Amino acid sequence: MTQFDYIIVGAGAAGLLLAEAIGSDPFFSNKSILILEKEPKNRNDRTWCFWEKGEGRFDFLIHKSWGQIFVAGKNLHLNTSIDPYTYKMLRGIDFYHQFVPKVKAYSNISWNQEGVVDVREEKDQVIVTTEHSTYVSEYVFSSLYDKEEVTQQKKYPVLQQHFLGWTIKTDRSVFNPGIATFMDFSIPQKGNTRFMYVLPISANEALVEYTLFSEQLLGKDEYEETIKNYIEDKFPNINYTIEEKEFGTIPMTCYPFHHKNTNRIFHIGIAGGWAKPSTGFTFYNTSQQIEKLVAYLKKDKLLSKFHQKSRFGFYDILLLDILHKNNHLGASIFTSLFKKRKASLILKFLGNETNLWEELQIVTAPKPMPFIKALINRIF
Repeated sequence: MTQFDYIIVGAGAAGLLLAEAIGSDPFFSNKSILILEKEPKNRNDRTWCFWEKGEGRFDFLIHKSWGQIFVAGKNLHLNTSIDPYTYKMLRGIDFYHQFVPKVKAYSNISWNQEGVVDVREEKDQVIVTTEHSTYVSEYVFSSLYDKEEVTQQKKYPVLQQHFLGWTIKTDRSVFNPGIATFMDFSIPQKGNTRFMYVLPISANEALVEYTLFSEQLLGKDEYEETIKNYIEDKFPNINYTIEEKEFGTIPMTCYPFHHKNTNRIFHIGIAGGWAKPSTGFTFYNTSQQIEKLVAYLKKDKLLSKFHQKSRFGFYDILLLDILHKNNHLGASIFTSLFKKRKASLILKFLGNETNLWEELQIVTAPKPMPFIKALINRIF
């Protein structure tokens, strides 16, 4: 057995940002840290998008950004500014190229490419077992997501944000690189919440993604057929090549992930409930949570007490209750928001930054009855 002060399980966004924050802070210079990650992190396996005001920490890595978005649906065809926000796109491979070598260079950090099979707390230490080794640590920060535990409980609805995207290059200019298609509900909904998401990199290159909020995943062919039909419908008579493909699924739930935390095992990223329950956006919130977590570690407080409740979690659970019982209502709820309220206010709300007056404006935009029923059911 090899012993460390901290073990970080998983080197996704949460694990790498945590390792970089600890490794670069002199406060932790006497701490030994091990990162366990089964993948080599050498391919573009995901794309993160987020919005923020002005310049940001990750701007030097941003692949593309937009100041305008497009939202479409029944009786809606909206091009709008999101000022003072900018919508930003960060490719996984660019993030890895920056952070993996940086983290590995810290003298107190070790990196082993191993898959973790078990994390077990025993008295005053944590035992981490991989496919080949066993390690001991005082504290473990784990990004291992236990899907079965979340989906088998009934108190909190669980949807999936699942998506398949193609990065395509066309034989001529067809995209407006200044406008990102944020949500296009003009595609068949088939009883679910389904939309297309188009991020144009240039006039002839874009990420075209088919996204659903629902309980069940689709077959790969159905995702791809929908993307193909959408391209043919919106950009007829073009030839294109598929440069990259990406698939992902993110749990959309208000399940209290923090209840699994102990004073020695702390869950981060999606496993820690850091994905926004009502939208699935994770990266920006993760970066903010890491800053708070590192500051908290310096205070030597109990890890199990880190979590703080927010009223935004209540808004999230009402929407999820509605979509869980009536998944087809998603398109009308989101399009009514963009039809009646400024896009910047909606993004401010989804970023948990609004005040109560602004939140009242948001919740009164869609038809009220589904929210009233969800509120009554949740209370009683």
